[in-house]
Amino acid sequence: MQLSVPPNHFQPMKIVALGDSLIYGFGDPEKGGWIEQLRRWWMLPDSAGHVLYNLGVRGDRTQQVAQRLEVEFRHRGELRNRVPDLIILSVGVNDSARLARPDGRSYTDFTLFEKEIASLLDLAQQLCPVLFVGMVPVDEAKMPFLDCFYYNHADQYRYKEATRIACTKRQIPYLDIFEQWMERGENWRLKRLSEDGLHPNTLGYQALLEDVINWDAIATYHSKFDYQLKRS
Repeated sequence: MQLSVPPNHFQPMKIVALGDSLIYGFGDPEKGGWIEQLRRWWMLPDSAGHVLYNLGVRGDRTQQVAQRLEVEFRHRGELRNRVPDLIILSVGVNDSARLARPDGRSYTDFTLFEKEIASLLDLAQQLCPVLFVGMVPVDEAKMPFLDCFYYNHADQYRYKEATRIACTKRQIPYLDIFEQWMERGENWRLKRLSEDGLHPNTLGYQALLEDVINWDAIATYHSKFDYQLKRS
């Protein structure tokens, strides 16, 4: 196994993004989500040239992401027989859902979630540097999702805080999307969520992409100026 070494940030890197539908890009039929847009941007001439694999799976919880962490990227072209240079994680919202009714049991018990998120972060960090992108606040008025899953802001806050704290303990950069989007107000948020109330729409994924692009932890891997230039 060839271990990754601290990269030259503007040298092309092999990056994997693992998580749930927020990584997969569900809800954005026009541009395919923020990971897809980032992947395409890094393929442009004169860009950083990073190779980015989208390993998002709709409905995944933390335990499922941990189970497929190593298995998946070992079958991706340039990553065979070596670890990636960077892992981007985004998972947890599905763990926070209540089942069958608004006060039903949590899909993943909170105490168990704390253990599973710690295990996932430890496993990922043993491989290479890790970044974590937090969850998007849902539209509570649109619940339940699929007539079964009840998401709410209070539970989202608990699970994202547990994740943020676990990341902080391990010095893993955490982008608190939940807090950022809540601060921008309900009208702003609702314009960026799909009809299901759970997934971002095309406008939402564009906002998420820009939040990530301007995040110091990932901005070191590219030039924000180049991004603004190529958008204009």
